[in-house]
Amino acid sequence: MSNLSKPGQPGTATENFFTVQTDAQDSTESVDVTGIVNSVSDFLPESWVPYWDKVQSIPLLGFILIVVLGYIVAKVVVAFISKAVTQLTKRTKSDVDDQLVAILRRPLFLTVFFFFLGMATKSLDLSEALETRLIKILASIVVLVWIMRGFKILKILLDTLSRASDRFEMIQPKTIPLFDLTGKILIFALGSYILLIIWGINPTAWLASAGVVGIAVGFAARDTLANLFSGFFIIADTPYKVGDFVNLDSGERGMVTNVGLRSTRILTRDDVEITIPNNVIGNAKIVNESSGRWEMRRLRIKVGVAYGSDVDQVCDVLQKVAESHKEVVKTPTPRVRMRGFGASSLDFELLCWIDKPVLKGKLSHELYMDVYKTFAEKDIEIPYDKRDIYIKEMPGS
Repeated sequence: MSNLSKPGQPGTATENFFTVQTDAQDSTESVDVTGIVNSVSDFLPESWVPYWDKVQSIPLLGFILIVVLGYIVAKVVVAFISKAVTQLTKRTKSDVDDQLVAILRRPLFLTVFFFFLGMATKSLDLSEALETRLIKILASIVVLVWIMRGFKILKILLDTLSRASDRFEMIQPKTIPLFDLTGKILIFALGSYILLIIWGINPTAWLASAGVVGIAVGFAARDTLANLFSGFFIIADTPYKVGDFVNLDSGERGMVTNVGLRSTRILTRDDVEITIPNNVIGNAKIVNESSGRWEMRRLRIKVGVAYGSDVDQVCDVLQKVAESHKEVVKTPTPRVRMRGFGASSLDFELLCWIDKPVLKGKLSHELYMDVYKTFAEKDIEIPYDKRDIYIKEMPGS
């Protein structure tokens, strides 16, 4: 009975049981990074192992040899991959592939070199805790380097795609900030997740907290987010662009001066700037006067002449008025149409085109003035409302 130890004393079955349980629990929450980095003897042929054991009898010598070998192998790997990629992309006209190769050289080199550096660390007579910590630090540095390079690669790709906006309509200079922010968040989130796994931190609780925070922020900034997403789709769909003349549901008409991710600004003909949230304008009916096959705008000049007028003469006069105006375009040619019989006039309409919608008011004024003066010269009457009063009998007669 004297050989039986009390529970909790060193070497007892009870302590060994709890130790095994604790180790099993820790192994489910973290990844053994040191297991990824093997010792050099695992890569050597069996006939070379005795020689390596002799070299490893001097730990510092083995460490230096592995570091030098890792540096050489890293250089060779980077040179081989760079040359192979260059051969594949040398026929391309763009220099984007060359920029990507230049950016990836350093992280590729550090990945291979730090792998050998981890093996070199195992050749030293270090405690298991210190060895594990050093390898985790090396792995963390590699992840951070890849995150930073990922940001640069994202910027180059977005700039390239924005220049090819005819093929990728959603990626334009206005939408680059949104794509850039989203891409950086995803890259940072992925890198952070890997770092948490490397250091044995359970990311589940962090993800749950981030989800709760995201929901709270979404409710608090729902209007801002609605404007943001509406602005993104407006820029991607381009129902209008800067410089276009649009008509709003509320009756305002003006030129679009800015299309942002939060709002759209319109300068009216009264030189008043209107700022409209994208969430509002995205759900409204917008008439874009500058869209269509041409940027030109059609003018409709409505004219009424008295009954009994020579209709052929009226058509010729209106046609010549439009053709003689220097700011009315020649193609499409102006045309005149008779639209109906009014209460006191024959209704005509002069149809002509102008170069820019901004000239609509000015040219309408000038054409109406020219029509009136020409009708006066040609003795063509423009009727107006008349009232004939018939007195049946005079009062008091």
